[in-house]
Amino acid sequence: MTPLRVLVVDDDDLMRAGLRAVLSSDETIVVVDEAANGLQAIERTRQHRPDVVLMDVRMPQLDGIAATREIVSAVPGARVLVLTTFEDDDYVFGALTSGASGFLLKRTQPEQLIAAIHTVAAGDSLLSPSVTRTVIDRMVRTPQPDPVASRRLRALTPRERDVLELVARGLSNAEIAATLFVEESTAKTHMKRILGKLGLRDRVQAVILAYETAMVRPGERSSVRD
Repeated sequence: MTPLRVLVVDDDDLMRAGLRAVLSSDETIVVVDEAANGLQAIERTRQHRPDVVLMDVRMPQLDGIAATREIVSAVPGARVLVLTTFEDDDYVFGALTSGASGFLLKRTQPEQLIAAIHTVAAGDSLLSPSVTRTVIDRMVRTPQPDPVASRRLRALTPRERDVLELVARGLSNAEIAATLFVEESTAKTHMKRILGKLGLRDRVQAVILAYETAMVRPGERSSVRD
C-alpha cells in the first residue's frame, strides 16, 4: 500500500514537530515536508504534490484561507484539511468556501486527526457537528438564494435531489441508504453522480450549495420520502 503523502503547514515550530510526531505513528502516512506560512505551503505543494495538506489558518505573509484557495486551483489533486485553534465562523466558512475538504480544531485527538487525513485523502469530506452548524448558521444570514446556483440543480433527478438534501442535513452514506431503503453502494453512486453533474469537488461543496440555493433551510422538516 502506497503511504499517504502529507504536507504539514503551521507557523509554530513546536506544533509542526508535534504534528509530524503524531503522523509518524501511522505507517500509512509519510510527511513529505513542512511549511511555516501560506506562501511556502503553495510552493511546497506544487513541489511535492501531497495527497493531503494539513493547513493552519493564522499565519504570516499569507493566511491559510488564501493559501487553500491557491492550492486547490493550482494542484487540484491535493486535499486541504484545515487544523486550527479558532472556531470563529468566518474562519470556518472562509476555509470551506476556499476549497478545504475538512476543518478540525487543534484539540482533536491524535487518532481522530489520522482518521480525518485518511477520510479526505479518500475523496470524502469531513465536517464535525459544530462545523456543520457554523456553515448552516452562516447560510441563514444569506438574504436570498443564489439563482445561478439554483439553476444548476435542474440537472439532478428527483432521487439525486433527495440524496443531496440528506447530505446537507448531515447524514452519512450509511444513514442515507437506511433512510431511502437502498444499499450504501447505491447512495455512494448517487453522491458521485451529484458531484459530477454539479461540478463539485466533495460533500462540503454540496452542503454549501444546498443552503445557498435554499434547497434546505434550517428548522424545516425533510421533504424526502422513501
